[in-house]
Amino acid sequence: SITKERTEVVLQGTASLDPHDPAAVWEEYEFKCKPGDLKRRPCFITPYHYRLDWLMWFAAFQTYEQNEWIVHLAGKLLAQEEQTLSLLAANPFAGRDPP
Repeated sequence: SITKERTEVVLQGTASLDPHDPAAVWEEYEFKCKPGDLKRRPCFITPYHYRLDWLMWFAAFQTYEQNEWIVHLAGKLLAQEEQTLSLLAANPFAGRDPP
């Protein structure tokens, strides 16, 4: 069955020294096939799925305690690990200091 409401995990970072500052600008990491920007053409790779994007979809139905890998993914993004960043469509911090 398909739900009427879609929950989604969104990973963002900020270059602000104070992430609680209302003026802090949060930038979203873009995945290759995970729904995101509504102006972007949908990914079509049937019958395959990008594994990370697929896992992100299922993670939205559970808590981070049930998906500990998300915490590790966030750490790798903060460290700007190249292998991890290669799994994404866009890194908003490319060529800049890490978030």
